[in-house]
Amino acid sequence: MALTLHAHPLSSFCHKVLIALYENGTPFSTHLVNLGEPDSRAAFLALWPIGKMPVLRDDIRGLTIPESTIIIEYLDRHYPGARPLLPATDDERREVRLWDRTFDHYVHIPVQKIVGDRLRADGERDPRGVADAQAMLRTAYDMVEQHMADRTWVAGEHFTLADCSAEPALFYAGMVMPFAQTHPRLAAYAERLWGRPSVQRVIAEARPYFHLFPVKGAIPARFLRDEPPVA
Repeated sequence: MALTLHAHPLSSFCHKVLIALYENGTPFSTHLVNLGEPDSRAAFLALWPIGKMPVLRDDIRGLTIPESTIIIEYLDRHYPGARPLLPATDDERREVRLWDRTFDHYVHIPVQKIVGDRLRADGERDPRGVADAQAMLRTAYDMVEQHMADRTWVAGEHFTLADCSAEPALFYAGMVMPFAQTHPRLAAYAERLWGRPSVQRVIAEARPYFHLFPVKGAIPARFLRDEPPVA
């Protein structure tokens, strides 16, 4: 198969690209990366020395594409499907990219900081950094809450790259700083995301690995069942 996604089913940034692939039914194969296994780690670092997942390999065009946003834009340009994930006009694309960056930098990254800190030994923890990450999450939640007053999807009325970014960010953010009771518009938007077949498929594929999530007991029971998540 031409396209191979090097990924792990638990990785939020891998979820982002998988949603894009499933939205358009793009043919691809998955190569499971286990950074805790020396041979798998070495092979992945040979492919992309930065060591961040996911990475897309296109054997037809002879290219290795890292970074989730760049992968989705690459797919939209070179392997388009029936559902464009980037709109036609410059202004619309700018809006999509703005919200993609917002979810990646101001939701995804703070969540990773909070979760990562819980893996540290007591003497190595960074309470100031965690507090800053929590403050950033609150600001991002407030922004999205206001923004979603009259929208179905975050960049308009069509599902885009920005929504691919939003879902995994919110999926994990809700486990470390719940928003359902404090931000009703954000919560309603998350429910729409979780109702999409592409997202349900990604969650189902991640389910066998949920026990590896480092915050024990954080994953809501609704996502642990072998059925589509419902409100």
